Amino acid sequence: MSKKQNTIKNEITLSGVGLHTGNEVVMTFKPAPTNHGFAFKRVDLEGAPVIEAKAEYVTDTQRGTNMEKNGVQINTSEHVLAAAVGLNIDNLLIEINASEPPIMDGSSKFFIEALEKAGIEEQDADIEEYIVKEIISYKDESTGSEIILMPSEEYQVTTMVDFGTKVLGTQNATLNTISDFKEEISSARTFSFLHEIEMLLEHNLIKGGDLNNAIVYVDKELSEGTTEKLKQAFNKDDIKIKPNGILDNLELHWANEAARHKLLDVIGDLALVGTRIRGKVIANKPGHLVNTTFAKKLAKIIKQEKRNNVPSYDLNQPPLMDIHQIMDVLPHRPPFLLIDRILELSDKHVVGMKNVTMNEDFFVGHFPGAPVMPGVLQIEAMAQAGGVLVLKSVPDPENYLTYFMKIDKVKFKQKVLPGDTLIFKSELITPIRRGIAHMQAYAYANGKLVAEAELMAQISKVK
Repeated sequence: MSKKQNTIKNEITLSGVGLHTGNEVVMTFKPAPTNHGFAFKRVDLEGAPVIEAKAEYVTDTQRGTNMEKNGVQINTSEHVLAAAVGLNIDNLLIEINASEPPIMDGSSKFFIEALEKAGIEEQDADIEEYIVKEIISYKDESTGSEIILMPSEEYQVTTMVDFGTKVLGTQNATLNTISDFKEEISSARTFSFLHEIEMLLEHNLIKGGDLNNAIVYVDKELSEGTTEKLKQAFNKDDIKIKPNGILDNLELHWANEAARHKLLDVIGDLALVGTRIRGKVIANKPGHLVNTTFAKKLAKIIKQEKRNNVPSYDLNQPPLMDIHQIMDVLPHRPPFLLIDRILELSDKHVVGMKNVTMNEDFFVGHFPGAPVMPGVLQIEAMAQAGGVLVLKSVPDPENYLTYFMKIDKVKFKQKVLPGDTLIFKSELITPIRRGIAHMQAYAYANGKLVAEAELMAQISKVK
């Protein structure tokens, strides 16, 4: 059963300060049309340029996931995008008058609240979902960070983090269903270590930071000089260390809040793939660099599969036409009948199937010891599937034969071997006129495009 895309019903505005700039930021969530995806609109710049939330635009991950397109930047986008994904929103325009969203409390909580207040609205278009069929992975050998994506019935994420410090140590977090994101993950706040805070202060960064929007873990001795800097930076009269090693008096929402926030970041960063994911993510020591590098890899895989347009069919379902029904339409007979089933048939397209077995006559000589299905027979099989489409256009197909008129733009991509299941899809390029059909045909096996061609054939009545 297909699911529909979602956007928000009404626009809604919220404001706060940018973490690194300290400037006041106004951000407005707006509804977006179907197949729009997520995009940021810089209303503070001339022409109000738009940056689509895509992995290809990621340029820097030093202090968040930062994108740039045509010289226009969006920084620390991950918390906003995680909120949208966590609410199953597919299309959203984010207008913003600065380069980075407001940090709020360092989590996705306030973005979730704003989007829910705006209302979620179902749209008249099916969702685009990437269904993971085989394991996809990426590992950064220098850091040991690794992301693995494997098949699953729904989008799931597990993060395993090891910070190499006694104060934080090793933590894990798991999200078993995206519907739990709001309660289990969205309130997990960003965090940093004391030595990182010192470095950021020295470089005049985190101007918008305070001890209410970032958990600071004290991983070194708090010197008197550092204490004074922190008091001044965070406008505090006093700085304390709690027994759990957290700076000042901030209370953790969960003991593993750091791991949960890393999970939040993974979801936000993988939103840059540009489509929903049905699969399980296991992220070991994730960070924005490994997250976005994996997102780029996954986006390329999805793009390639789209280009190949590999269809997916449940071969366990009863066929639309079995071999006997096919022979009622086509004049071909074994050993030259090269399709076993018809799975789909309309006025404009047909989908057929053939189980390629070692018993095929052509394997005897093509080739001994290295059996490969001849390309010309793959084309013939595609044409036979197309023949069913053409002959179904006449009331008495048994009285007609089909003849090739033209074959063009033939490409062979992969070998077809014994044991493969071939799927043929033929679509009319132009309507059938005077018994002439012009079709675009494809052959697939093992989830890959193996052959394609433009075919032209004519049906002729048997005299």
